[in-house]
Amino acid sequence: GHNEGFSSDDELMETDRLKLLQEEEKLTSKAKELFSDVVNDFCDLSIVKHKLEQWKFSFPKSYQEAFISLCLTKLFAPFVKLQLLNWNPLESGCPSMEDMDWFRVLMFYGYENGTDPDPSDQDLELIPQLVEKVVVPKLTALLQVVWDPLSSSQTQRAVQLIQCLADDYPTVSFQSQVTQNMFSVILQRLRTAIETEVSVPLFSQSQLENESSPHSRFFQRQFWSCVKLLGNVTAWSALVSPETLQELALDRLLNRHLLLFLQNSPSNQLSSVGKAATVKLR
Repeated sequence: GHNEGFSSDDELMETDRLKLLQEEEKLTSKAKELFSDVVNDFCDLSIVKHKLEQWKFSFPKSYQEAFISLCLTKLFAPFVKLQLLNWNPLESGCPSMEDMDWFRVLMFYGYENGTDPDPSDQDLELIPQLVEKVVVPKLTALLQVVWDPLSSSQTQRAVQLIQCLADDYPTVSFQSQVTQNMFSVILQRLRTAIETEVSVPLFSQSQLENESSPHSRFFQRQFWSCVKLLGNVTAWSALVSPETLQELALDRLLNRHLLLFLQNSPSNQLSSVGKAATVKLR
């Protein structure tokens, strides 16, 4: 059945949605002007890529002596950032990073058809480096500002994306300071949500016994929000340490909040038994 506080909170009000669309359109319009004073040869990602590859294939020694491989991430980062401007993988229907133009253009950078790739060629690290230096910071900003820890759908999308990045790109690991920063943001957002979003309202038993009263409805909403947040916290179980998960799920949510909810639930409500049954760690 429906439990207020447990159902999706993802729907934006129409006025908020329209305002967001207007801001995105303004941003996109301004972004188109970024390369307005740049000569044509340097404002198109494909052209820049082609010129650098021509240099590499035609004059490999000069290319190597100029340490171009070490500069590639900085050279291509502005193009990638521009294409990621409105990228929000927390939303449904957002295109996959691998389907974006910058990824397709740069995926085989420096590879010459008909030749075997050289494992020692640093150009092979271009995409993993761009993921670490551009994609992860963009995702970190979204997790800091856009992500709602009480949203199950946003949390599931974030977990799935970060798991895929960690599986596919060696630069997304705890050896990377950028990755550490991202997880610091995730854990801080979860801790803040636990402390500010699911506090236990202290009402008298008489105020709670009438299930249609505003006090009882608010109490129920807070309880189900807390259960929902518990599920969202444990969704990160494959990506955070067991000690961190225990601190968030058991010490903070279960012991400090959910047990207090159950203890304060009116004893004459059979629903308390059902509530207790829903409190489980996945």
